Amino acid sequence: MRPPLRAAVVVVLAAVAALAAGCGYSFSQRYVAAGGIDRIHVRAFENRSADPEVGAAVTAALREELARRGAEAGDGAPAWLEGEVRTGESAPSTPGAATFHLSLEVRARLVVDGKTKAERTIRRETDHLSGADALETEGRRAVVLRRLASSAAAELLHALE
Repeated sequence: MRPPLRAAVVVVLAAVAALAAGCGYSFSQRYVAAGGIDRIHVRAFENRSADPEVGAAVTAALREELARRGAEAGDGAPAWLEGEVRTGESAPSTPGAATFHLSLEVRARLVVDGKTKAERTIRRETDHLSGADALETEGRRAVVLRRLASSAAAELLHALE
């Protein structure tokens, strides 16, 4: 037979663990960009690359990052991000074209009430494996570009804090 005190401690610890796991609370910090801006709209980034989807991928990644931080604003907000995106030529980085090198450059401006408050350029590079054929290689390239866009978006917002 267990002592009553031990059983009570077990019950209390189980209740605390259940409350902590299921309450849904978390600690987070409010996102604030340069100049005290806490709500930002992301305009479509200009695509200055040969890849037709990279501008949209970066724009979507920035909107997702701002939404995750609770700082996304709709069109017509007094503060917005705008900019352009470039990619480097996807070129073989190893003999036999087993891997390809890819680079992404995102240049963004934080504009508040029509005046540029901050400007940052983020560059990301990586290699990706080639596929069994051109279609698979292009698919892998597209996945890597989306990953680079996400990573660049997070780094850009951090740089604008």
